[in-house]
Amino acid sequence: MTHFRTTTRLLMASAAFAVLSGQAFAAIDGQDLLAKINAAYSAGSGVLKAESIEVNGNDVVLKGTTFTATGPQEKSIMLGNLTLQDVTAEDGGAYHIDRIEFPEVNVTEEKTSFNVKDLYLAGVRVPGSTTGDDLNSLMMYEEAHSGPIIVTNDGKQVFAISEASGSVSLAEDESSLSFEGSVTGIKADLTSVEDANSKDAIDGLGLQTVNGDISVSGSWEPASGTINLEDYTFDFTDIGSLSLSLALSGYTMDLVKQFQETARTMQADPNNEQAQQAAGIAMFGLMQQMSFKSAQISFEDAGITKRGLDYAGKQQGSDGEQMAQMVKGMLPILLAQAKLGALQNEVSEAVNAFIDDPKNITVTAEPEKEVPFPMIMGAAMGAPESVPALLGVSVTANDE
Repeated sequence: MTHFRTTTRLLMASAAFAVLSGQAFAAIDGQDLLAKINAAYSAGSGVLKAESIEVNGNDVVLKGTTFTATGPQEKSIMLGNLTLQDVTAEDGGAYHIDRIEFPEVNVTEEKTSFNVKDLYLAGVRVPGSTTGDDLNSLMMYEEAHSGPIIVTNDGKQVFAISEASGSVSLAEDESSLSFEGSVTGIKADLTSVEDANSKDAIDGLGLQTVNGDISVSGSWEPASGTINLEDYTFDFTDIGSLSLSLALSGYTMDLVKQFQETARTMQADPNNEQAQQAAGIAMFGLMQQMSFKSAQISFEDAGITKRGLDYAGKQQGSDGEQMAQMVKGMLPILLAQAKLGALQNEVSEAVNAFIDDPKNITVTAEPEKEVPFPMIMGAAMGAPESVPALLGVSVTANDE
């Protein structure tokens, strides 16, 4: 009897395991996966096509893939075979892809060649439906990466990037996300520029070669529509560092989908000028649903200001010092035309201090409470001098 009970339990356990295994390791529908990738990406500017799809266990191979960028100038890029590694089906028809590795990209047009290596996406989630009102209706990734990017012209390297990467992290309750990214080792060679005026400016400003990095970080909470671009910095050697930050509210999932629909309308008839104008007006109208919370832009000089004054002075038959005095003298006139109201004196003082000793200059807009876009537009059209006070604008220079 004991042997019978043991055997029965083993058979039941085996049956249960077989059922669960069948659910966990059910064959992936490659066609459905590709269709849902394109459905999620349809709000973007392209479509992914494959000549055939092969499923090997949990891997899906898209053979002979082509990415076609839609829009006024439709363009296709051959990607070759893409392997979507360790694909799993999730509740609601969604898919999770552990990793997508892209083949090396080599594109040549006339004398220009473009090469990209080590491209991949990791932790990709493809939504089962794009009609939801939360983050589960968006296609997302945990990491995007690109290795070296090299652009050559007539056999000479004119632009390069060492590495580019980005990551997205969901909050535990999936109510918000944070993102960050960087582009490092940017190198541009401008010595091949042929236009005489441009070449003269490049030489005068000492921009024959440009080296730098870009970084970005921020967060988004769809329910409240609060999007916070915490930092967006362009940092270039011997030029300077330009940093931006911006916070808005009202950028909800519903508004995102309205933007997407308007973008699809513009892409559907790119050559119809009236349709494009109507869609542009619609896009502008959608922006009226948002509110302004804060913004800041700052520049930390690393030599470009003095070189710029020297170059401008030379063009006027003088020198950098004389040009600096000329700018300071013209500034009150220009500011009066801008109708900045009480902010005019503050801007003048900050700019004068920066020209005398180029360290840094910062423009901050931080109202006491968020300001709806329609209110900003109304003020700009009716009383432009009131906008700085409405947005809480301040300007400072050479802050420690």
